[in-house]
Amino acid sequence: MTVSVNGGEARFEVAEGDTLLRAALRAGVALPYECGVGACGCCRCEVTQGQVEVLWAEAPGLSERDRRKGRQLACQCRPLGDVDLTLRLDPRGTAPTPPRRQAATLRAVRPLTHDLREFVFQTEAPATFEPGQYAFLGLPGLVRERAYSMANLANAAGEWHFGVRRVPGGEASNALFDTLRPGDSVALDGPYGMAWLRPDVPRDIVCIAGGSGLAPMLSVARGAAATLLRDGPRRLDFFYGGRTPADLCGQAELAALGVDGDRLRYHAAVSDAAAATAAGWTGAVGPIHALVEQTLGAALAEREVYLAGPPGMVEAVLTLLQVTHRIPPERIHFDRFF
Repeated sequence: MTVSVNGGEARFEVAEGDTLLRAALRAGVALPYECGVGACGCCRCEVTQGQVEVLWAEAPGLSERDRRKGRQLACQCRPLGDVDLTLRLDPRGTAPTPPRRQAATLRAVRPLTHDLREFVFQTEAPATFEPGQYAFLGLPGLVRERAYSMANLANAAGEWHFGVRRVPGGEASNALFDTLRPGDSVALDGPYGMAWLRPDVPRDIVCIAGGSGLAPMLSVARGAAATLLRDGPRRLDFFYGGRTPADLCGQAELAALGVDGDRLRYHAAVSDAAAATAAGWTGAVGPIHALVEQTLGAALAEREVYLAGPPGMVEAVLTLLQVTHRIPPERIHFDRFF
């Protein structure tokens, strides 16, 4: 099946079972996107010729106005034959490595907190991705694949480390925590994502995370530590927020990178004041964006910022960065998963 974009501006082939978005990215065609799961709406398009199968008709990435106008999400459509699309291409968003689908075997599981674990998968081919990207996992018993961010760096051994938080009632996290065992295999499709480390940017770096957003921010920090923080004067401030002190993690992983403490700093905040008092927590109490402002203030305007975490945290941080400090969007990197 062949897809034509904007009257021939780009063309790509779609393999059986692939969505319009994933097939385009495999072919190096820069369809705009962030989440890849139907939430952000960045891949809205119009199907001007041909028919598609819609995988998730109620996806929140489409507004009622979009639906009235017949718009679709490229990440939630499979072509039923040759298709013509109309949408805006954005070559600036093309990641260095095209995604591929392959089998992955669970090798190990490591607890990070009471409800956050690291799952280590292995593929036969090298693990090729940029720090901060994510991949889709096809888990047993689930119809739709789920997106999880890598916490490690690209490697020839084919290891993919995912940080996953158990969500009460969550089908995907429960499958990972309760059903999957070392030796089991799943489908892995990746890498995806726009919030990858930009190594050519000379500014100091800020990483802001909460919950399972720890994984991509650790990957970004590890990538920066391997190159940028060793070869020049740059610094990285890593912020992590949790509801209680028991939710905090990441400091040990950063310390293991061997970067001078003045150039790689870890900051943590607890949002539940009662839990902080009960646990004898003596650090910052409040939302993580408040600690970012307190620590860096006006210096934020000179930083390159990466963030990942719960929707409320992301929105509060974006308000701080874009409204309070007027940081240009091109210097703020995140993938929206709502």
